[in-house]
Amino acid sequence: MSYHTDQYISRIVGKLLGDGSITKQVGRKPRFQFMHSVADFDWTKYCYEQLKDFLPLNPPMYKKIVDKRIKSGFSESYFVQSRIHEFITLLEEMWYINRKKQLPISFINEYLNEESLAWWYQDDGHLKQEKGIARKIILSTDNFATDENLKLIEILNKKFHLTFSIDGQNRLILYDQYQILYFLRLLEPYIHTSMNRKQLDQGLQKTLASTTTIYLPTTFQLNKPTSEINNKLNKLNILMELIKTRKGHISFYYENLWIQKKILTNPYRIRIANNHRENLLKIRSILGLTNSKIIEWCFRS
Repeated sequence: MSYHTDQYISRIVGKLLGDGSITKQVGRKPRFQFMHSVADFDWTKYCYEQLKDFLPLNPPMYKKIVDKRIKSGFSESYFVQSRIHEFITLLEEMWYINRKKQLPISFINEYLNEESLAWWYQDDGHLKQEKGIARKIILSTDNFATDENLKLIEILNKKFHLTFSIDGQNRLILYDQYQILYFLRLLEPYIHTSMNRKQLDQGLQKTLASTTTIYLPTTFQLNKPTSEINNKLNKLNILMELIKTRKGHISFYYENLWIQKKILTNPYRIRIANNHRENLLKIRSILGLTNSKIIEWCFRS
C-alpha cells in the first residue's frame, strides 16, 4: 500500500481501538461508524474530514437519546456512519468474530503509529493531573479481553518504549511521570485543539531547596560531592537546548533508556549552586525526572 493509504489505515486503527466500530445488519454489508458527545463535535468533524477521502462517510448527524439515568433525561451526540465499501467489509472480517470485536494484533502492530496512538488517546484516553503534575495516563480498554490488552502492552513497549500496565478495571495505565511527559510530547502534533483537556497544564515548581540529597550510582565515587556535582551541572544548558524541542525530547528519551533501570545508589547531601536551580527546575518540568536522574545524566554524558 502507498504511504498515503497507510496513513488513512493508521487513523482507522486508532479509531477502532477507541470509539469506532463496524456495524452489520443481517443480510447487509457492514458499515464503519463512530459517535461523540455534542461537546466534542469539533473532534467528530475533524475525524470525519480526515477519513472522508478514503472511506465513503456521511457527514456528522445530530442524535438525541432518551436516557433516564442522566439528570437531563437525555444525551446528545454527533454520529458518523459510512456507506458500504469493500475495505470496510475487509475490516469487519478482521476485527469481528460472530459480531464480537476481537483485536487483529498483527494488523494493529503493523499500522499503529504516533498518529493512530493519538487518535486512540483522544477517543478513549484520560490524563489525570494535579496542579500541573502528571499522575497517570489511562486508556480505556475495559471492553477488550485481558490477553488482548497484554498484547497491546507489548506493542506499545516495542514501538514506543512505553511500559503500560493493567489496572483492576482492565484498563491500560501509565504511571511513570517521565514516560507520561514523553507520551504527551510524542502525540503533541496530532492532538486536536478541541482535545486540549488531554494535554498537561504545565505547572513549573516554584522553588528548589538549595540543600538536597542526590542519589547516584555506586559506580560513581565522589570525594567532594558538592563541588563535583555542581561542576557537572554546567551541562544543564546543553540538556535544556536539546529537550526544548519535541524532536530533541524524543531523541533524549530513546537515547537514554537506561534512566528507567533500577540501580544501586549512594546518597550525597549537597548544596546546589543558585545559577543551576532554574535550569534544573525547567528540565524537571519538561522531562518528569528527579534531580538525581538529571544529575546522573550530567555525569554520563
